[in-house]
Parts: sequence; C-alpha cells; structure tokens
Amino acid sequence: MSNRPLTQLNTSADSANAEVERLRQQAAKIRQELAELQGKSVEEVEEEARNKKDMQVSREKEMRATLAAKPKTSNRKMTNTMLYVPETIEEQTNQAALAIERAFVDGITRQTVRLALVQEGSPIAPSEEENGWPGGQKQMYREAGRPLTEALLKEVRAPAMSIQTEEEKKSGKEAFPPEVNAQDIWDFDGSALVTSQAAVGPSGDVQAMVFPNTDVKYLKDIGKINESFGKERLFLLVNPFWRNVESWGFNILAPNAKKLAQEKIFDCEGGGFQDTYVFSRFSARGEDCVSLKAYPYDWEMFAFIEDYSFGRPMQTAVRLGSSKEEPTSKMFSELLNERPEFKMNKTMRQLNNKF
Repeated sequence: MSNRPLTQLNTSADSANAEVERLRQQAAKIRQELAELQGKSVEEVEEEARNKKDMQVSREKEMRATLAAKPKTSNRKMTNTMLYVPETIEEQTNQAALAIERAFVDGITRQTVRLALVQEGSPIAPSEEENGWPGGQKQMYREAGRPLTEALLKEVRAPAMSIQTEEEKKSGKEAFPPEVNAQDIWDFDGSALVTSQAAVGPSGDVQAMVFPNTDVKYLKDIGKINESFGKERLFLLVNPFWRNVESWGFNILAPNAKKLAQEKIFDCEGGGFQDTYVFSRFSARGEDCVSLKAYPYDWEMFAFIEDYSFGRPMQTAVRLGSSKEEPTSKMFSELLNERPEFKMNKTMRQLNNKF
C-alpha cells in the first residue's frame, strides 16, 4: 500500500479523471473527423462498429448451429472453439438451452444451471452480477430469476424417449413450444417451481426450481420431485444458493441437513445434479472476468478489454484459457499477468491508449 498522504492520492485520482475525460473528448473528435472523411455522420460510423461486432456474433451463432445439427454419438469429441461470451439474454438462453439438451441426450437428467442475472431488455454487462437489487432476493427473482427461467424452459426440448407413448412418438410435436407456468414456493425467499408442459406430451415435461437455498424444506421438496417426476425426465436447479455439500454447515435445528443434501442432491437417482451451464461474472486483479461452463466443454475463462478500433471503446471478451475444474480468482490473475494486453490496469490503458 502506498504511504502517500490521502490528499496526494485524491489529487492523483482527480488528475487521472481529468485525463480520461480529455481522451474521451479526443476520441469524439476523431470519430467526427473520420465521419467527415468518409462523408458519413458520427452515428453511421458508430453504427458500423456495432454492426461489425454483431456480424462476429452472428457467425459464431451459425457455427454453433451447425455443430448442434450434427449427429450426436456417445463417443464424440467436442472442442471448446464454439464457446463465446453471450452479450444478451437471448444469446445466454440459446447457449444454455443447447448445453442442457446435449447433457440430456447423454443421459444427465438432473442438472444445475447458473445464469447471469439481468433484467429483461438489458444487455449482459461485463462486471455486474447480483448487484443493484435493493429489494433483495425477492426483486432478483421477480425481475430476473423467474423471467430468465421461463424463457429458458420455452427453448428447451427434452423428450424422454424411454417413456414416450406411441401416440407421442407419432404426434410430430417435439419442436412445438411448451406451456410454461410458475408456482411460488416461499414468497419471502423469492423461490419458485417453474414447469414446462411439452406439446408432445408428458414425456417431454421439464421442471426447474429457482433460487433454492440450504433450508431443509428445499431438500425435502427436491426429494419429492425426484421421486414423482421420475429419473427419465429433466429436472433443473436454477441458481441455487449453495456451491457444494459443505454449504450445509452444522445446524442445531437441522442436524442431518448435510447428510440429507448429499442424498437428495449430490447422490440422488439419475447421477446427482451436475453443472451443465454456468455463466459467472466477477472481478479478478481489477479486471472484468467471466468463467463459462457449457456441457460438454471444459470451463472457459475470459477477461474484457477495451477495443478502440472505431474511436469508441467497446468491451471485448478475450479468451484466457480453459480448465477442467472450475477456475479460481488465482488462476485468472496468473493468466492475466501473462497477457501483454493486461499488463496495465484499466485506468492506465485509457491514459496510454493511442487514438
């Protein structure tokens, strides 16, 4: 930590802010000059920059769709080249739905999904996670958890072929949109059970429990659904408030909670709940980072950097590497330290960027 007096630190911060503002004005001037040289408006220049990025995302979507359309075999080898960081709710929903369906085809009917929580109509900002929710978990559920889960279940198609009736097999309705309904579990917890009733019939129904926590009630509810729903059909846990069985510490009011969690979640029939899609945003070494898991790929690690190619800084995801296990902040910091584009922190990059 620096030993400089607080007043000196404040003066330095003020100078840095002034310099950042000067660079912003310079960038605006360059955009204006570029527009004049090309005979275009500033808005048109900025629109071209956005279109360039949209085209890149579109190409990645096409490649992903091509891969998804290939015949699925039990011994297929999947690479990580198709993964990218979603920028919108729709992209996240599509990416998660494909991961869920791939896992289901491989026999994983108990899955855990962790979505980036954002409000409808908002972009997925790099550094924002469960912040900005003054209403707590209830607001988070109402404005993000429930609508995101409902959107996801509208996209997922997971007919359990082993229990399909002849009538269902001949219906041709596998791709038809399902009817999705939500039922609150505990209003004060902001939790719910969302059910997708498939057009093809009961064999394609899906259930998702949103925001369960370590209260024993949720363990009992999960156990009941496991039994009544059957191991053949898909059951999702969406953004549960636990990481592993150690999240159930000793509770004198529920001394067997940890044992019950192991039985109902991690060792339940169907292989236990497995992480099949995780989109986690956080900060490491002061940089905006993302760890991404989409079955059957390894964990992918990204950090955001400013792209000034068109005068206007655009946050661009840079792939740092992959990991068999869930990445840690230490792993991110080590990889960031190895990358020349991240040698300087964000403020210094803004000050040193040459327009």
